Amino acid sequence: MTEPLAMTEPNETGLSAPRVTIRFCTQCQWLLRSAWLAQELLSTFGTDLGEVALVPGTGGIFEIRYGDDVIWDRVTDGGFPEAKVLKRRVRDRMDPERSLGHSDR
Repeated sequence: MTEPLAMTEPNETGLSAPRVTIRFCTQCQWLLRSAWLAQELLSTFGTDLGEVALVPGTGGIFEIRYGDDVIWDRVTDGGFPEAKVLKRRVRDRMDPERSLGHSDR
């Protein structure tokens, strides 16, 4: 299986916007958790993200990528991210100077 492209089509500003991929285990029934985190990212970053893709997998996988970089792995990072932690990791790659309001506290 080939990896998805790291960047998507140009966004409203004409710039290529990053792709976030959430790969989750269907056997573990982590779809709702994945969809909720996708919603949190889209609500926070809007059109600054080109795409948030949900990719079904098996074997206990729960991995989140920003472009080609793994920014969360259930095994490596120990469980699942809190929404504010995930938002910070995306922000730190996208626009480190951006304020996340209450999520920064």
